[in-house]
Amino acid sequence: MRFRTPSIRSAQAGLAAAFAAALIATGCATPTPYDYSAFKQSRPASILVLPPLNSSPDVAATYSMLSQVTLPLAESGYYVLPVSLVDETFRQNGLYNPPEMHEVAPQKLREIFGADAALYINIKQYGTSYAVLASESRVTAEARLVDLRSGQSLWQGEATASSAEGRNSSGGLVGLLVQAVVAQIVESVTNKSHPIAGITSNRLLAAGRPSGMLYGPRSPNYQKDGSVPR
Repeated sequence: MRFRTPSIRSAQAGLAAAFAAALIATGCATPTPYDYSAFKQSRPASILVLPPLNSSPDVAATYSMLSQVTLPLAESGYYVLPVSLVDETFRQNGLYNPPEMHEVAPQKLREIFGADAALYINIKQYGTSYAVLASESRVTAEARLVDLRSGQSLWQGEATASSAEGRNSSGGLVGLLVQAVVAQIVESVTNKSHPIAGITSNRLLAAGRPSGMLYGPRSPNYQKDGSVPR
């Protein structure tokens, strides 16, 4: 008995059909909604922001970011413990570095500061990078909100911002070179990373963004229908 082997054309048709089916399945897939069940059950009203960890080579990153996290959290409806007072309290107790501060147990932080939740931030990128045709200041940070009463993680997210966003790259090679030189000078002189950190902080912590923070009890949007971002 002879076995019949499929032709090359039929094999190609089968592969094409399988590929099309995979594309359709991918296109129809919807993002999994963020699970806010623990967040909504905890209902934190006050937040303790710990000085951020700094994974970038720029030593200014920690306090540049720390100085700009209160605004988006307060506008989202939370009471934020004064970050300078928190930092000084750690120092008065012999903890001078963010990694040491992040090691303090949630229950101990609750005992000392009385906050409902703590925000742990890690700065993954901070600073200006230079290249022949482009220079940019980029800040990327990730954050995690933890209930200080139970130690349970309530939310986590990540955001980034760059000075190159929306930059017009037209004008040919000469235009690109001139633009890169100007950008390098301006961003070096003006410490462009600091305002970029403010944009990153807002994108990371302002409520109402997809998979972002929920509104706090001091916001008019608190627990309203449709106030939970997807």
